[in-house]
Amino acid sequence: MNTSYSANTSRRAGYVLHVMTASGATAGLFALQAIFDSRWRDALLWLIFCQILDGLDGPIARKLDVTIHAGRIDGHILDLVVDYVTCVVVPIGLLARLELLPQNYETLIAGGILLTSALWFARTDQETHDHWFNGFPAAWNIVVPTFLILDLNAREVLIVSVLLAASQLTTIKLPHLVRVTDFRNITLPLTVIYLANLTILSWNYSDLNGSNPSLVQRVILLGFPAYLGVLSIWRTWFSDKTSTI
Repeated sequence: MNTSYSANTSRRAGYVLHVMTASGATAGLFALQAIFDSRWRDALLWLIFCQILDGLDGPIARKLDVTIHAGRIDGHILDLVVDYVTCVVVPIGLLARLELLPQNYETLIAGGILLTSALWFARTDQETHDHWFNGFPAAWNIVVPTFLILDLNAREVLIVSVLLAASQLTTIKLPHLVRVTDFRNITLPLTVIYLANLTILSWNYSDLNGSNPSLVQRVILLGFPAYLGVLSIWRTWFSDKTSTI
């Protein structure tokens, strides 16, 4: 009796988690509506909310073992579908709507990003056995808000966007910020600081005046990606670990 009750509870909890994951798509719709209405601050905050949901559902899913208890829905496929909406479609919509790209080329470049991102999400070798991503993991929900907050010019946005989009088709290694064990005692605190900083800047963003980040906030926004770049170089070219899935 107790075993049956426990199994039913686990099953219900698993499906509730699936609903929580799927709700990210709805939050992405709210972000898109904010973009259509030129409410940039609201769009940034909805993207932060989607990021929080995405960060929570994975560890909870592993804890609940949803593959066994709520197996009718494939949590991995669900996560990929929602992530493509919230990490690619919505932020690229923001990128195009804000006219951050060179004039007359916005649609072409945005379409290219959607294309390479779709190919990345369909890769069978997204992660190595030690949880490093192969190629840039389509985290445009972080990249595009950074463009906006730092007020980069069209040329800078173009260069970074093309490089990141192209890297999605490579085997350059980038760390899963939670699951990679190498340098985790450094990466996790820096991740928390970076996301907290991005959240504060998004919260304080003015649709008229921007965010005007301080020197320290700029250093955090640029320093953390630089740190990840160093890790990427180390893992891709200097680590002797194999890259099997």
